[in-house]
Amino acid sequence: MKKFITLFAMATLSTVLLASCSSKDEVVKEDKIASDEKVKDKDENKDKEKTLKVAMVTDSGTIDDKSFNQGTWEGIKKYEADHNIETQYLKPEGETTQHYMSAIHNLVDSGYEMIITPGYKFEEAIYEAQEIYPDIKFTIIDGNPHAGDYVPDIAENTSSIFYSEHEAGFYAGIVSALESNTRSLAFIGGMEMPAVQKFGWGFTAGAAYANEVYGTAAKVTDYIYEGSYDNVAGGKTLAASLYDSGVDIIFTAAGGVGVGVIDEGKTRRASGNDIWVVGVDIDQFEDGKYNNEDSVILTSAVKELGNSAYDSIDSVINGTFEGGKSLIFDSKNNGVGLSSSDEYLSEKTKEAYEVAFEKVTNGTIVVPSSVYELEAFLEDHGYTTPSGVEY
Repeated sequence: MKKFITLFAMATLSTVLLASCSSKDEVVKEDKIASDEKVKDKDENKDKEKTLKVAMVTDSGTIDDKSFNQGTWEGIKKYEADHNIETQYLKPEGETTQHYMSAIHNLVDSGYEMIITPGYKFEEAIYEAQEIYPDIKFTIIDGNPHAGDYVPDIAENTSSIFYSEHEAGFYAGIVSALESNTRSLAFIGGMEMPAVQKFGWGFTAGAAYANEVYGTAAKVTDYIYEGSYDNVAGGKTLAASLYDSGVDIIFTAAGGVGVGVIDEGKTRRASGNDIWVVGVDIDQFEDGKYNNEDSVILTSAVKELGNSAYDSIDSVINGTFEGGKSLIFDSKNNGVGLSSSDEYLSEKTKEAYEVAFEKVTNGTIVVPSSVYELEAFLEDHGYTTPSGVEY
């Protein structure tokens, strides 16, 4: 009898175990089916999204210029990764309105429904294109369409995006003044045009503000426009001369010229020189690396170019495109600021930046956005306008 009971118990246990395993297998199988269905639903939803063919026409720089072109293109590519759109970029054969128009014609003929252009050089081309192609959406960054008379004429199928570069430059000036050892700072711009000028004006004002508030005694000793965006060798030469003169931090807003500045900075820092470069437009920390970890980039004065391009595309997809308008991205809407790569900044410097950002955002500080406002700002703070600042 005991033997029979034991055998019966074992048989019962086996049945229970088999049923349990079968149940677990069913649960795993059901979970996998549910997971597969979610992936399938996600893919189907993406397929159901409105498709859009988006193109970018580059300016005189390259798509990996570590600046304007690259920042804009990265935003377009990010949208492509997140949504169901098709993208392309085209570099014109030259830098005239005719060259830009030719590129736009080719893209429209290829079926592109939205075209994004980075920079003021496209102003006249977009003025023409928006009239020729009323069904195409255009976004021009840092420029307003006009007929050659500089009078803005933005059609309903076009939006213009501008940034408060002077605010980003202001923050760069504050941290540079606080981190400088020689108290000698320099600004190198590319071409003398509004977006570049405002960076320099803000930078100069930021250094003066830091001197008054934190007693840094820093000075923008050199203020230079190289005259182009692609002269890498020229940027390197200018940087070498400035570093030799005692400047230890250079803020450059100059595209390829800035690449030359960064290259010179990397060489010197790798040799043990305590110098820095402040990058521009995008976070240039990685571009400033001279070994696997260290970078010559102290910080970068950034414009959220990628976010702007991303949001502009999204507005077309969602039917909220704000045509006929100039949109401003500033500190209030987090359109400008300093890069998140801040490991070289002291806690005091970081705090100073945060305080200044808050004051600019709430209107306590009004950063000069013209050379005349800069002159008045400097006079109010007991400083003179540096030579090289053009009126």
